[in-house]
Amino acid sequence: MVVFPNAKINLGLNILSKREDGYHNISSAFYPIPLQDVLEMLPAKQLQFDTSGLGIPGNTESNLILKAYHLLQSKYNLPPVHIHLHKVIPMGAGLGGGSADAAYAIKVLNELFELGLTPDTMEGYAGYLGSDCPFFIRNKPILAEGTGNVFSDIAIDLSGKWLVLICPNIHVSTVEAYSRVNTGKPQYNLKETIETTPIAEWKDRVKNDFEDSVFQLHPHLAEIKDELYRLGAAYASMTGSGSSIYGLFEADPGKLPLADICWQGQLS
Repeated sequence: MVVFPNAKINLGLNILSKREDGYHNISSAFYPIPLQDVLEMLPAKQLQFDTSGLGIPGNTESNLILKAYHLLQSKYNLPPVHIHLHKVIPMGAGLGGGSADAAYAIKVLNELFELGLTPDTMEGYAGYLGSDCPFFIRNKPILAEGTGNVFSDIAIDLSGKWLVLICPNIHVSTVEAYSRVNTGKPQYNLKETIETTPIAEWKDRVKNDFEDSVFQLHPHLAEIKDELYRLGAAYASMTGSGSSIYGLFEADPGKLPLADICWQGQLS
């Protein structure tokens, strides 16, 4: 069975407060985009996991896809599978690629072995793997609150808009980004702004709080965002804690004089 785990972007990311457990309370809209990995899973005589495409750092056993398999295997005594991941979504870029792979692995295993799991149940399992993993089970726009694990509906449809996604070869440490971010209540309510305000008015209202500190460390990211606006973007932002930057355009921007474009096209 072959599936195509997709990335997401953050529309706004407000870091509200630091919790006693060391995590942070946030508010952000998650929006799925068509940049996709390729995940294939087949029954096999023994468990096998291999990859192609972008190199994946770290120990294989720490990969979230394998963690998803072992989680469900411990619950449902699953037989072995052969897993192949072709990696396209850049890692550590604020796009949720690893979380998407894990969530899709749960959905594939559910279908492949006819486990009969409901979306709510699959979201519960995905939550063991990462706070944003459950988002990719239903894979529709949501407002994420709490530590990014409390979801509610948000009325936003970017169909017909054009997305330009820039993935520069700059590593941003999530731990460092959180350690330098300023917390606090935003001037504008994110949900209300996104649902009621034209995209062209988001520039000064829909903010990613990581930008202030991350742009100080990596000024080139600020330059990319400014260039997207110069080229006509209705809205531009960093996604997650970086380093990817995206621009939303009302019409096809055509061929742009920008490096490191990893996806460009019309959203549907």
